[in-house]
Amino acid sequence: MATDTEFEVDLTNCDREPIHELGAVQPFGFLLALSVDWLIRRVSANAEKFLDRSADDLLGTSAVALLGDHAVHTLRNRLAMLRGNDAVERVFGLKIASGRCFDFALHMIGDTIVLEGEECRDEASTDIGSAIRAMMARLDETSDAPSFYREGARQVRALTGFDRVMVYRFDRDGSGVVVAEAARAGIGSFLDLRYPASDIPQQARKLYVRTPFRVIADVNAQPVPVLPRLDENGAPIDLSLSVLRSVSPIHIEYLKNMGVGASLSISIIVEGQLWGLFACHHYSARCPSFERRSIAELFGQMFALKLESRERKELAAYEMAARFSSDRLLAAVAGDATLLDNPEWLGTMLRETVPCDGIAIWIDGKVGYSGMTPPPDAISTITRRLNAMAAGKIFATDRLADTLPAAADYDDIAAGLLAIPISRRPRDYVLLFRQEKIRTVKWAGDPHKPAQLGPNGPRLTPRKSFELWSQEVRGRSELFSNVELRVAEMLRASLIEVVLRLSDDAQEERRRFSERQELLIAELNHRVRNILSLIRGLVRQSLDPEADARETIHLLEGRIESLARAHDQITQDNWSAAPLARLIETEAAAYLGGKADRVAIDGPPVLLHPQAFSTLALVLHELMTNSAKYGALSDNGAVQVGWALDREGDLQIEWREQGGPAVQPPKRQGFGTTIITRSIPYDLGGLAEVRYPLTGLEADFCVPARHIEIDPSRAPRPAPPSEPEAGAVEAKLLSGVVLLVEDSLIIAMDAEDILTRLGARRVVTAGSLAQARDEIGREAFEAAVLDVNLGAETSLPLADALAAAGVPFLFATGYGEQLKLPPEHASAMVTQKPYTLASISRAVADLLAK
Repeated sequence: MATDTEFEVDLTNCDREPIHELGAVQPFGFLLALSVDWLIRRVSANAEKFLDRSADDLLGTSAVALLGDHAVHTLRNRLAMLRGNDAVERVFGLKIASGRCFDFALHMIGDTIVLEGEECRDEASTDIGSAIRAMMARLDETSDAPSFYREGARQVRALTGFDRVMVYRFDRDGSGVVVAEAARAGIGSFLDLRYPASDIPQQARKLYVRTPFRVIADVNAQPVPVLPRLDENGAPIDLSLSVLRSVSPIHIEYLKNMGVGASLSISIIVEGQLWGLFACHHYSARCPSFERRSIAELFGQMFALKLESRERKELAAYEMAARFSSDRLLAAVAGDATLLDNPEWLGTMLRETVPCDGIAIWIDGKVGYSGMTPPPDAISTITRRLNAMAAGKIFATDRLADTLPAAADYDDIAAGLLAIPISRRPRDYVLLFRQEKIRTVKWAGDPHKPAQLGPNGPRLTPRKSFELWSQEVRGRSELFSNVELRVAEMLRASLIEVVLRLSDDAQEERRRFSERQELLIAELNHRVRNILSLIRGLVRQSLDPEADARETIHLLEGRIESLARAHDQITQDNWSAAPLARLIETEAAAYLGGKADRVAIDGPPVLLHPQAFSTLALVLHELMTNSAKYGALSDNGAVQVGWALDREGDLQIEWREQGGPAVQPPKRQGFGTTIITRSIPYDLGGLAEVRYPLTGLEADFCVPARHIEIDPSRAPRPAPPSEPEAGAVEAKLLSGVVLLVEDSLIIAMDAEDILTRLGARRVVTAGSLAQARDEIGREAFEAAVLDVNLGAETSLPLADALAAAGVPFLFATGYGEQLKLPPEHASAMVTQKPYTLASISRAVADLLAK
């Protein structure tokens, strides 16, 4: 067991003092501890003063004989009314066997009945109900919290008659501040003074909750011991619920240092927590009657209920406004996930919910800022510290430096922090910062107790000075209130729900994208196979053993180039409306070459929207293909295509073939016929009709007006490029060395042959950027042909080098008109793939002429 010299003096000594087991009562009343069969087990030493028998004579005797049958009967009935472990019942004006009249309080501690008595006072009786109603009415008339507190203090002072009554509110750190006061004139004011947490020890706060009323009638009175001090088990009596419980010597010394002669406290308990106290001081001994004290205790309970109701209303109003702002925020984020990356917008919305000076959003290691925030490199440090705390919980502090010492460097702009995790794992956060709030706190004396031995043994000496002591508080922000923390928790749950929903939406979008990609790949595969099959068919049909080989190759090259131009019509101009006439001319040129005039067209300048253009391209392609294979274009016939707008603005198209072989209806409906007869009705909501007279196929189509528009320019249509006459491209345009940059070997071999036929002495081929640079360094080139796309790189850097060396060059591409060149090469020559003798010869001639 530690001796006095071994006892360590620190700021928790007062907290460890067993103030509920002091074994004594105040002398203005007496105490009896009874067994369940009403035998006296303990008694206060002053019993003879009140009961005319000494304590030793009373121990072990029956309380029934002492108090009388009537009094015991009444006390038994009140005992039966006890509810809960901390309940205390009261009986006023009860006459005992000796004829004296007492006010009693009784409660149970384990199997012991504790009965405390005070002699009745000769005071005018009070109508408790009327008094409480009047006091409550005055409270209800107050308009705000300060006046509500002030009226409460006035009412308690009127009930108790104490010199000073204060409403004392506890803060989170345990310190307290006087928020209202009612005092007699000439004794000064304690209003707005703050007292340190150590002034009211922890065990005292617990007793304030268990016993909401406490009176100290005379600080100079000598406590009266309860006999025997220890029971048969060696335990002192537990006086936690005792009305007469004596006072800790440390607290008595504290009150004497303040000059207080008597005190009274009424607990203000809100939602089961100690909100504060009615602290009453008198500068001489004072003890209101038991009945008057009970009325004051009841008033304290009613005051707490009214206070709780007011705070709930304020909380409900705030939470309603916060929820409205929160709902607007979440609805906006749910509709546009990019708003989470906009700290300015998010900061504005959150400030309406939880006031703050700055906001930072940390998502997947990326951070956005708004307002007053710590330096950028500090945010990652803060989030790492948050990750080390409890997962999935909000964190709030008015002094970040207490948690993260490095935060002291910027506590002038971000002293306080409210961190809201917005992911299942503690990784993503919304961080709300509050700047430092420099303020002066008025303490009732120096709040730092000196750690020294006092007259009451190895315990702290209560401070003796209560003179005004001002302290400038720095490095702290405005506290985040409990209601703000509840709103932040609501935001956390809602934001997590939105983030998870966005994550699910993103996953679903990825799934849909994957499906679309698979469909596109399948469609592309289908298209490529069709194109390859078509080219193979063109090659086979073009082979004529009796024709000149060069002429056959020249004709085949022209047809392949025409097919490429037809494909460009579908995708050019970024899917804007395109001319119907150009579509027909392009399709005709693809099959007839220089004899495209066998297809006669006539109609106003009509533009087709992209969807209609694509659909008609497929239909016309099939009509042209069938005519070239089986109809008028397969012989010496001709095709007439005419169109006009009817009264409703719909486009009426007529296809007429004549001069070809006799027409027979198809024996089966293949894919091509299905496209002709069903594409326009199905895709565009129009009409399609096909007839098979012997003289030639006839087809009528109707395209609804919503798919077309009139060409406002009515500019003359450019004629499709015609095939040059055989032999015209054999001119020797080149004479030197030509650089060809092409990453496909087969395409490069074809281009080499074309350039050689145009007169190039030698063609140097490079398949990559590095190889081409090496060739530029060792050769002098007459011209260069550059494929724009080289897989993972482009040939644009080579164009820069060639332009600097004065070597003329042209670009080759398969992108069609979608190719966008940088400004410095916007005027460069561009030829479309596939390479043909005609296209290359035109491009080279224009290049050298330029």
